[in-house]
Amino acid sequence: MKTTGKAVPVTIGLDIAKNFFQVHAVDAAGQVVLRRKLGRGEVLRFFEAQPKTLVGIEACGTGHHWAREIAALGHEVKLLPPTYVKAYVKRGKTDAADAEAICEAVTRPNMHFVPIKTPEQQAALMMHRARELLVGQRTALVNALRGHLAELGIVTAKGIHRVSDLVAELVGMEDTKIPPLARASLRCLAAQIEAVEAQIEELEALIIEWHKGNAASQRLARIPGVGPITASAVVAAIGDASNFTSARHLSSALGLTPRQNSSGGKARQGGISKAGDTYLRRLLFIGAIAVIRSKRPQEAGSWLARLLERRPAKVVAIAIANKTARVIWAMLRRGEAYRAPTTPIAAAAAA
Repeated sequence: MKTTGKAVPVTIGLDIAKNFFQVHAVDAAGQVVLRRKLGRGEVLRFFEAQPKTLVGIEACGTGHHWAREIAALGHEVKLLPPTYVKAYVKRGKTDAADAEAICEAVTRPNMHFVPIKTPEQQAALMMHRARELLVGQRTALVNALRGHLAELGIVTAKGIHRVSDLVAELVGMEDTKIPPLARASLRCLAAQIEAVEAQIEELEALIIEWHKGNAASQRLARIPGVGPITASAVVAAIGDASNFTSARHLSSALGLTPRQNSSGGKARQGGISKAGDTYLRRLLFIGAIAVIRSKRPQEAGSWLARLLERRPAKVVAIAIANKTARVIWAMLRRGEAYRAPTTPIAAAAAA
């Protein structure tokens, strides 16, 4: 352990890893009082021996766990986005430099912090992540099966709902069309697809069960384009909506606001920033596409109809997703139910 005096640390930057952690501590004057490398088993013992301090940790895979454990010892713990910490790294890439950068960044008055998730939130998100992984594996297996059959001149319509057609072609095709070795190999892929399908259905049942037991998730599911999957993912990921200062703050955190490239008094806006949670952004976008497909023939004169007249459907879908994110923030912050907007035509008919 290296120290530069007996001053009491008031801020500690902790760079976490799998086995070895780096600590950087400063006193009230900003002078370095401690630099130390800790083993995994030494971390909690170290913080038990420290006076109550401000502890900064990068928000990564195990960051929420360590934040909860250290906060339980009485310390004030804040999670920082890694991209915001990077600006404070002076030179090179070492654990000690990262810990020093975290220690500096956590004291900045305008720094944005990541809310610490509870074990319940992480458990709910694990259902979604496991489902997303299995959906990706199913897609890979279906593409492999489709590609191999195409090599033998067997082609079916695209779409995940056509998997049964692929399997039927494999089972019912004449032996002369598919060589025995190829048939045996492709049946293995078909069996894997069926197994993954069953696991996806099991996870979706767990998500629906969790959704039915959460009042906030049930309220959000009433928004057009937001179903149980999206609603449960949003509630588990966001938690307390008061962590976001405004509806635009949430929309920006999801990467649904325009990317800025302004200078010299001239504002330039590009496409969406695509920052933040890609999973939530994708769910909102898919829901927005569903809204467009279901409402395009109706509601002439509505905001959606007017927007579709001027912009491509995918651009409109981003606008809908942006709007949905803001509605979600308002509903979670105020605890309100969804109120469907009235269109000019509907208002005139009611009058």
